[in-house]
Amino acid sequence: MNLKMITPYKIKKGFRYLLHFGPKEFMNHLLDRLEPEEVPYGPWFESHKAAEADLAAQRKKGVPGGPMFSVIVPAYMTPEKYLTRMIESVKAQSYENWELVIADASDKPGEPGAKSVADVVRPFSARDRRIRYEKLVENKDIASNTNAAVALAEGSFLAFLDHDDIIAPDALYHFAAAAADGADMIYSDEDKIRGDEEEHFQPHFKPDFNLDLLRSNNYITHFLAVKKSLAGEDPFDPSMSGAQDYDFIFRMSEKAQKIVHIPRVLYHWRTHEASTADNPLAKQYAYEAGKRAIEGNLERTGTKGEVELLPDFGFYRVHYPVQGKPLVSIIIPNKDQADTLKACMEALEKTHYSYYEVLVVENGSREKKTVDYYKKLKEENPRVRFLRWKKPFNYSGINNYAASKAKGDYLLFMNNDVRVSISSEWLTEMLGVCQRADVGAVGARLYYPNNTIQHAGIVIGIGGVAGAIFVDLPRGRSGYMHKAAIMQDLSAVTAALMLVKRSAFEAVGGFTEELAVAFNDVDFCLKLIRDTGLRIVYDPYVEAYHDESRTRGPEDSPEKVRRFHEEIEYMRVHWLPILKNGDPNYNRNLSLKKWNYSLKA
Repeated sequence: MNLKMITPYKIKKGFRYLLHFGPKEFMNHLLDRLEPEEVPYGPWFESHKAAEADLAAQRKKGVPGGPMFSVIVPAYMTPEKYLTRMIESVKAQSYENWELVIADASDKPGEPGAKSVADVVRPFSARDRRIRYEKLVENKDIASNTNAAVALAEGSFLAFLDHDDIIAPDALYHFAAAAADGADMIYSDEDKIRGDEEEHFQPHFKPDFNLDLLRSNNYITHFLAVKKSLAGEDPFDPSMSGAQDYDFIFRMSEKAQKIVHIPRVLYHWRTHEASTADNPLAKQYAYEAGKRAIEGNLERTGTKGEVELLPDFGFYRVHYPVQGKPLVSIIIPNKDQADTLKACMEALEKTHYSYYEVLVVENGSREKKTVDYYKKLKEENPRVRFLRWKKPFNYSGINNYAASKAKGDYLLFMNNDVRVSISSEWLTEMLGVCQRADVGAVGARLYYPNNTIQHAGIVIGIGGVAGAIFVDLPRGRSGYMHKAAIMQDLSAVTAALMLVKRSAFEAVGGFTEELAVAFNDVDFCLKLIRDTGLRIVYDPYVEAYHDESRTRGPEDSPEKVRRFHEEIEYMRVHWLPILKNGDPNYNRNLSLKKWNYSLKA
């Protein structure tokens, strides 16, 4: 830790956080923040930013069919040095078809004796006609001031830049290329800068458009550009002050035909003690406005849900209510391990949602203890039905067979070594999410018995084909950008505990039976996204314990090793595009060798 960064302001800020979260949660947050960088970001940024040769090549090549960008900047009492740097960053763009529109709502200079915004901007605009300045009659609010700048814009695309931040010199070049390819809403990765040396830190590497993540947190923020025709007149709502950008992003995403994420750090968010970037306590009213932004999205999309502010500033949870009383068929394959199955069943009995049946699929048990437990279950639990799988073990085949015998409109696939004992509301939570018209399957947050994470979603490409993320992260920790602890869309979740719409399951033909043991859930999720367009949702509010693969045993025989390699080859052949291009719900700048959102070396 850099001791020079421990200032009285930081100490005071830490004390406020301690009071807000309490000692236990404060320590979890502190540990997340102090997680060591396996690949230091500062040097990484310097080696990955556009070099002068790259910028020269971009200027020479240009972007055929690229639009004119109106870079929109509402200014208010901006310090001269920050305003100057912002303007210089736009002037340095390798893509030259732009205008910079600065709407000034200042009523005095930012600091005693300092130049006014007008004094800073006018010499720039005198030398470059693309830089336009407008003095607003009055300072209304950030939304109205931004709308005033938008009204002056002449470009076909609007790009939004805060008055004290900067953009990378190749930002508009990449945005122009995306626009020329048909995008009407574009955003990029970002980081933060501090000090006159503009030290780069806290990068935010984002996924492609992710609705459930957006309903959890405004992860898009900067750098954002939209087609002007999409935005319309007065695009920002003054009633949403504090979260006017969040509300705007939702409304634009609802109308956009093609949303493109550029996985490059093209925006640099300046932090200082008065900025929201460094002090989330500075604008507490903004979080309430953010809640209303999410509620507006739910209402416009016809989605029932209740929004809750989380203790983490700027993060939210949407509660999706269960509609009606649909039957859920819980499918549990089992071979011996009577005690394991008993623990699973005893936890199920505490489930609050009562409209479910349990299908135990017997596949080759030999122990008398197991037969005796089956008999007891039949006598004591009328929800339970028993099916017999007489062929060699095939996870996909077993579950497909059980699904064909199930009576429910929703199929819940559960390993026999999963215990849903943490909360009785787990199935209510899963079902409410899965009933949404745009959702096909829902996965959970699973823990090892030692209270570390076993599964918090799956990323395609990790470990060669696919792997769970945040493995071994202690329970209570939230990980990179809180991603272990907030709802989001992912490319796959584990079928150890996965709820699926029956209609979606049948539409994709269930599990692929060539994948007898490994990757069948990953393949299923990818088929579901490709063939139905429905979402795979990771729901961290569904928590359970999982003693992973206890009943399957290790992959240690020559036959099992050969089968595993065959299943790897199946995935590489059938899902080459996503393995080659990268998981759209991850980020190509992140490692595929680590499980914790580490930077790729």
